[in-house]
Amino acid sequence: QVQLEESGGGLVQAGGSLRLSCAASGLTFSNYDMGWFRQAPGKERELVAALKWSGETTYYADSVKGRFTISRDSAKNTGYLQMNSLKPEDTAVYYCAARWGGRHYSSYMNYRDYGYWGQGTQVTVSS
Repeated sequence: QVQLEESGGGLVQAGGSLRLSCAASGLTFSNYDMGWFRQAPGKERELVAALKWSGETTYYADSVKGRFTISRDSAKNTGYLQMNSLKPEDTAVYYCAARWGGRHYSSYMNYRDYGYWGQGTQVTVSS
């Protein structure tokens, strides 16, 4: 049984930091691309950051570049999203997701390519 479980969300003031965690069971992150998506009310789900299974390539949305960092601890089979300098517009439900890394994808961005999802964790940034 594959399970992804996010944690670390919460309420933070603008300019603050949070670190989201995604603990995986039933899959090994080193074999899967990892993505962090977010969805705000009234908006489509968007890719925030992604890490290739090999760890050699990362993707960041322009809106978070320089502020967020995606990483993985293979020994703990856990992914992370470090979020610094948070802004109110970062408020959303954040989801971790995984897709099998042993094939070609046109991009990181298509959420339909990700077969495994966590339940989401709420991040709220106050002004």
